[in-house]
Amino acid sequence: MTTVYCTEGGSRLDVFLADETELTRSHIKRLIETGKVFVGGSAAVKAGQAVKTGDEVSFDDASDDCEIVAENIALDVIYEDDDLAVVNKQRNLVVHPGAGNRTGTLVNALKYRYGDGLSSAYGAARAGIVHRLDKDTTGLIVVARNDFAHARLSAQFAERTVKKSYRAIADGNFKADSGTVENNIGRDKHNRLKMAVVPDGRHAVTRYSVLERFEKNCYCEFELLTGRTHQIRVHCAYLGHPVSCDALYGGSMKLGVSGQLLHSYSIAFSHPRDGRVMSFAADEPTDFKAALTRLRKSADAKENV
Repeated sequence: MTTVYCTEGGSRLDVFLADETELTRSHIKRLIETGKVFVGGSAAVKAGQAVKTGDEVSFDDASDDCEIVAENIALDVIYEDDDLAVVNKQRNLVVHPGAGNRTGTLVNALKYRYGDGLSSAYGAARAGIVHRLDKDTTGLIVVARNDFAHARLSAQFAERTVKKSYRAIADGNFKADSGTVENNIGRDKHNRLKMAVVPDGRHAVTRYSVLERFEKNCYCEFELLTGRTHQIRVHCAYLGHPVSCDALYGGSMKLGVSGQLLHSYSIAFSHPRDGRVMSFAADEPTDFKAALTRLRKSADAKENV
């Protein structure tokens, strides 16, 4: 059984699950029709029923029940205790197994490091996973090591008390040095791999500030006030300045990195056991820093001509 929590109500049940999982709406509909989707412990009646803020939505999907293999994949663990761990995730690492992708994920690596010492709230395929990062997004991710910690951490994400900042290199230059993007994000109608700004999507708010400007790029910091799938990537593309090297959302590949130049830079939250404030930051990875160095050298060269 896999469980996800609704942090903002109003969506149809099938739309909510499609946004929160890798399942298609047709597959979700079949699960609902066969009594395998539950809202607040009760079997869902129909795909179109509304999901409310705070709802616990569970589904029984056989694909989530297979055994997860422990794999010795190198991890940069920057903090760990009996309740949680904070990992600086590398590029090209999927967070959890999915259909056709059962090995080589962060969960497989966590299984090797911690064995059964991970939360089970989201099922075996998402053991320990409280929130997600895209495969090629690097940086900080929090892992729950027991169900008590998972529930407390999930509540903080739902209540938006977790503070997260990201850093990215974007194509072109934002007009303003800082600003806020606010609209609705949902699954792209033409490409299920993508999200998009759509009228019937879920409310999404991103703040940005420009740290450095270059001729054809800018280095920026982002604060997420909501946590939608691909939120920063979608909002940058919407503004006409996609994240560099983000092929899915139209980013230029001229900086030569195989994956979007987006990094989960800092995170702050309350410890689930004793409430003390935990705050962590992690520098950008080597390829990101190398791209920044090239941009700075190019800018210096032009100034000295």
